[in-house]
Parts: sequence; structure tokens; C-alpha cells
Amino acid sequence: HQFDIPIDSNEHVLLWIDFFTTRGRRFFSRWLERSAQYIPILQPILAQYDLPKDMVYLAMIESGFSPQAYSWAHASGVWQFIAPTGKRYGLNIDFWIDERLDYEKATHAASKYLSALYKMFKDWKLAWAAYNCGEGKIKRAVEKFGTNNFWQLIQENYLPKETKNYVPKLMAAAIIAKNPEHYGFSKPFDTYELNEFDSITLEYATDIALIAKAAETDETALKNLNPSLLTFATPPI
Repeated sequence: HQFDIPIDSNEHVLLWIDFFTTRGRRFFSRWLERSAQYIPILQPILAQYDLPKDMVYLAMIESGFSPQAYSWAHASGVWQFIAPTGKRYGLNIDFWIDERLDYEKATHAASKYLSALYKMFKDWKLAWAAYNCGEGKIKRAVEKFGTNNFWQLIQENYLPKETKNYVPKLMAAAIIAKNPEHYGFSKPFDTYELNEFDSITLEYATDIALIAKAAETDETALKNLNPSLLTFATPPI
């Protein structure tokens, strides 16, 4: 299976492959199921920014492709943005709406952020690590230890444990997700049908129940298609 992101096979990566296929198997199965819905939507957006398509697995380890994912660090959505970073890359977050939960808009923001990180570090492993713990921490690590080799940096007692695990975890997720049957998972893409929908722009704050009625659908379906809406209505423009 070909990858367009760097993939290493070392003890750190093998450890995560082992975890995802044993103790973590149940939730990795769920991630795989959801991946069938989101990968076909997210990959073309990554491609618009000339980013590797396999970068989609970063969203997989961040949120398991759950738009409602919310972390202890107040990170939100498929790409787990904290509010300041989300806003810096163009996402609206207010009383009405939280665009971190809009997986398409959040993918545009994540693509801009990841492009900036790659430009900064000229290395995907360091860019991913910076996505996890912040570019300042990675810059200081590179300067402090005089190397931009991620595997060497994690030997030092400097980066957070979560960041040390982040890159091998991403590689392990990509390896399994691109060849699930080899690891005893069922392939999700054969059974899933993508929802087809049209987008419209509303000029006024409009009640969701009213829109659902007009569209001959129910409020839950509408909310699922518009996860960034926080209230009972669309935001005023």
C-alpha cells in the first residue's frame, strides 16, 4: 500500500499497531466505520492545498472522525482545534455557530495550519508534532538538542508524552486503515453510501424546525448535516 506521507516502521509505530489491533480494537473499528463517511469529503480539500491525502489520518487520531469530539483541552471537532487557533485560521466561533464542528470548513483551516507548519519545519513529522503541542515547543526542542530528527527528539526528556506518541500513532493508524483486512478489520468502504445534499445560504436567522419542514426532513438530520449550529436557528448574516 502506497503512502504519500512519511511512514516509518520502528518499535514506536509497531507498539501502536499492536495497541489498535488488541486493546484498542473496538474503538479503532468505530474510527474505520466513520472514515468511510469522512475520507471522501476531507481528502479533496487537503488536495486543494497540495497536501498529502493520507494526512486525513491525522483527523482520525485526533477525533476518530467524530465532529462532536471535545477534549479536556477544550479542542473541538474533527481536527480538534482550540478556539484561538481555529479563529486564527478563519473559523467563526460565537453564540450561534462553532465552525470547528463544520468538518469541511475545519479541514480548510487545518490545511492552512498544516501548510504553515510544514513551511516552518520542512519536515512532516515535526509539523505533526507541532500540530499537537504547538510550534514554539518544537522550535525550542530543535534548537535545544540540535537535531530536526523527530525520533531523536523523543529520546530526550523534553516533549510531552502525548506528542512523543502522536507521530507513531498517526503512522500506525494510516498503516492499518489503508489495509484493514490484513489486520483483521472489515473494510468499511463497501457498505457505506454517501449522503447527497445541497447547500443554501439564508440571509436571516431562521428556525431549524422551519427549515426542516420546508426541506421535508427532520431536525436531527438537519443538525447532523450542520454540526456547527449551536442553537435552534441559523445565525443572522
